[in-house]
Amino acid sequence: MEQSIKMVLMKQTLAHQQQQMATQRTQVQRQQALALMCRVYVGSISFELKEDTIRQAFLPFGPIKSINMSWDPVTQKHKGFAFVEYEIPEAAQLSLEQMNGVMLGGRNIKVVGRPSNMPQAQAVIDEIQEEAKQYNRIYVASIHPELTEDDIKNVFEAFGPITYCKLAYGASAHKHKGYGFIEYATLPAALEAIASMNLFDLGGQYLRVGRAITPPNALAGPPQASAMPTAAAVAAAAATAKIQAMDAVASNAVALGLTKLNALGLSPAAALPSLAAALPVALPAALPAALPAALPAVLPGAIPAALPGALPVAIPAALPGALPTTLAGGVSAALPAQVIPPPGVVIPPPPRARGPTAAETAAAVEGGVQQAALQRKLLDSSPDTLQQQESLSISGQSARHLVMQRLMRRRASRTVLLCNMVSAEEVDEALHHEIQEECSKWGRVDRLVIYNERQNEDDDPAHANVKIFVQFAEPEEAGAAAGALDGRYFGGRTVRAALYDQDLFDHGDLSG
Repeated sequence: MEQSIKMVLMKQTLAHQQQQMATQRTQVQRQQALALMCRVYVGSISFELKEDTIRQAFLPFGPIKSINMSWDPVTQKHKGFAFVEYEIPEAAQLSLEQMNGVMLGGRNIKVVGRPSNMPQAQAVIDEIQEEAKQYNRIYVASIHPELTEDDIKNVFEAFGPITYCKLAYGASAHKHKGYGFIEYATLPAALEAIASMNLFDLGGQYLRVGRAITPPNALAGPPQASAMPTAAAVAAAAATAKIQAMDAVASNAVALGLTKLNALGLSPAAALPSLAAALPVALPAALPAALPAALPAVLPGAIPAALPGALPVAIPAALPGALPTTLAGGVSAALPAQVIPPPGVVIPPPPRARGPTAAETAAAVEGGVQQAALQRKLLDSSPDTLQQQESLSISGQSARHLVMQRLMRRRASRTVLLCNMVSAEEVDEALHHEIQEECSKWGRVDRLVIYNERQNEDDDPAHANVKIFVQFAEPEEAGAAAGALDGRYFGGRTVRAALYDQDLFDHGDLSG
């Protein structure tokens, strides 16, 4: 009995310690993987730019933890690259998708993902991203400080039912960090929200929306089975010791009985009934005398230190009922006591169908009247300011669509994009004046930008795609110029002219 209880408790302790070590090792690996996923490398930075410019350009995607720029002590300038570390991996992934190739300070910056100096973390990163696919979560950044969770939920509910909407708060419970997570009931609703709401002007700030790449509890990992409770281990040890003791007594008794039978000349079949009747009498007399002396010496040293609070309650409750019954009642009484029946499942009866009452009918009619009045109010009024948008009461699918149509009205563009007009070798100062003079036929030209677009730093500058942006004073002038210049021939080329998004042009984004 003593050896059996000691072995079971020792195995339980080792299993518990191994499980704790595996959990800690998994958490450390996940912390390292998440730290790598939060970093992006920014290259091809103009030497005139400082750290505050980089921070301002990358801050809309999420809170930045640190920016590391390598400085040259001789020239007192940075080396043209920087590492930007965000607080969450979703911000880094979103900046990687939307900032690579963007012109910053006259140069197209190069944004790549995490460094590959830790290849062993790639397996953990893939595991985290696979777990995130089980959730239909999206990441929303650059949220106006005055907007609340209810405001964000009301806007994003137009794409489908939302099961979870939470903004991240810092030290102050009344001021969020400008980002949050939304989980939809279906994956198509989440993808539609990403496609429609990314770079959407809400309250004067452009939302940055992308797919969440980490599960809600990224550090926890997949659930694991818990170790056996100590009280159950003691009871199991008692049952095991009981069976082993009966086997030992039976084998000794059989061996002794066969020896005597052989000496007396009797057959074993004739002596088995007497041996079977003697076992239940001999066993209760032998084991209870040894058990009180064995248990105090085994239990205090074998039970893990992590369970001192549960031991005084669990063992007195388990031992008095399990051990005396096990030792005195035999195997047939001990084994059924250890079987715990599964919990029953109670299925509630379905609700009885009933017709609507007079009060419910009147409430439905009144709700329809209020819905129609709300739609007329939304059609007649235009919530231009943020405070007016927050004061709207949104109810019903049609009302949400009306609000989305109001919110999705963009400014009329005053900028014309001209493509396939000249090659990179033909760009010079004279071209700038020629285009400005030609475009002045349709109105006053406020600004003209000639942009050589390259896919990466290794491309030949002579093969760059030349984009020409012409900003007029009025939207009507830009529309007339785009209609007149589209399809015209210039130097043997067919010019493509179209209106360019004014908000992207004002923010220096020429990659559209």
